[in-house]
Amino acid sequence: MTDDVFPDTTDDVFPRMTDATFLDDVAERLAALPAVHAVTLGGSRAQGTHTPESDWDLALYYRGGFDPADLRAVGWEGEVSEIGEWGGGVFNGGAWLTIDGRRVDVHYRDLDVVGHELAESRQGRFHWEPLMFHLAGIPSYLVVAELALNQVLRGALPRPEYPEALREAAPPVWRGRAALTLGYASAAYAGRGQATEVAGAVATAALQSAHAVLAARGEWVTNEKRLLQRAGLREIDTIVTRLRPEPAALAGAIADAEALFEAAG
Repeated sequence: MTDDVFPDTTDDVFPRMTDATFLDDVAERLAALPAVHAVTLGGSRAQGTHTPESDWDLALYYRGGFDPADLRAVGWEGEVSEIGEWGGGVFNGGAWLTIDGRRVDVHYRDLDVVGHELAESRQGRFHWEPLMFHLAGIPSYLVVAELALNQVLRGALPRPEYPEALREAAPPVWRGRAALTLGYASAAYAGRGQATEVAGAVATAALQSAHAVLAARGEWVTNEKRLLQRAGLREIDTIVTRLRPEPAALAGAIADAEALFEAAG
């Protein structure tokens, strides 16, 4: 049989949904899950900076006993984590799915946790958590940033302003972490000519410093993808690419990084 005799008409028989129809359908199904009170769109698509290839970042806000088995039962292709499987902190799990040919990330958001971190941020308090794929880790106020930036598709959620207390408290915390990171690299790695370890420390300290810069401005951060650009620290690339496994060169790179971060502040 040839394609001329039996042409591929899959797209005609099962046409792909428009983005608007797709988003409405997925939001409706997520909102219908037990314990879910709200659904939001986040990431680049919520902020209008996406490309056609960008994935879809959705968050489901639940209270009480949300069961990931209910999400699996919808039947979408992909992986659905258990509660706490992604670290157990404010970023406590989710799913990587393919729906109607689109890549969709679903994040679990416990409303009790979100409410607590919102109250903490208004007092200038937060804590740091490690998170896969984030070199500098994340602040617990990330979930508050999502409230401020995400598009609510179902339900109702607060849309907080950046707390003045957080603008004052967060920058010195992040700068302190950056200083400790570079200090350790200087003491433990530079003298041994360990360029890889110094590169990792410099990159981590750059992102920590970028968090400090944006916190001082009162600008929310939800990931690291454009963090260095936003903070004016992209020049760190030049420092990293000049690294050589020689103690003097590594010490000089650390000093250059320190100067760059200080100037950005």
